Amino acid sequence: MFTKNDKIGSVVVQFPKAAEILKKYQIDFCCGGDRPLEKAFVEQNLNEAEILEQLNSAYAEFKASRNYTDTDWSKQSLTSLVDHIVETHHKYLYENLPAIGELALKILRVHGDKHQELYRIHKLFNALRTELEQHLITEEVELYPVIKQYEISGSIQDLAKIKKILDNLEDEHETAGGVLKELRAITKNFVPPSDVCASYQLTYKKLEELESDIFQHIHLENNILHPRLRKHIETL
Repeated sequence: MFTKNDKIGSVVVQFPKAAEILKKYQIDFCCGGDRPLEKAFVEQNLNEAEILEQLNSAYAEFKASRNYTDTDWSKQSLTSLVDHIVETHHKYLYENLPAIGELALKILRVHGDKHQELYRIHKLFNALRTELEQHLITEEVELYPVIKQYEISGSIQDLAKIKKILDNLEDEHETAGGVLKELRAITKNFVPPSDVCASYQLTYKKLEELESDIFQHIHLENNILHPRLRKHIETL
């Protein structure tokens, strides 16, 4: 049973479907995953009893089900986890960032005169895209190969290399999370104006989809991968 004292990230690690409930209330479970639920309830003036009831009811249903197949990444090998991140979330970003960029530019050209917020949306998205593309390269070229090697070697030298990279990556997660929050605010929760075309509507839909994928991506790293690595680092 979840309580207000449970850390947000730990709730999602234990019960992945909790992410859907938390997202509905705009509770940050990736960059803000190390906070207790109570802090989010107070800061966002949310109904504690209502949210806890939803979480615990859904979790009870989850435990009673025999058909639930989500992988518990906290119990998989580090190699399996990083491969999943690359094959699922990195692949998503490589495929979708260019397309969203084209859409954001297109609607700015067509609707920018009447919807000035599109200038800020275009600028924020492109800053986020640049940050993410560099972030993916750091993970794929610098971090993940060393993680895989460490899982085989158990080398202190490999672990020391991992330690140097983690803090910077988590700072980048915070930056990305901040941009996503600003995008959600500017787009009024990704709800397009009533007088716009299908491309405008699609852009907002794709931005919200991007937010969801990045949240899951950062959750896997901040709340599962990085804490597991830091337990090893504590032995240095």
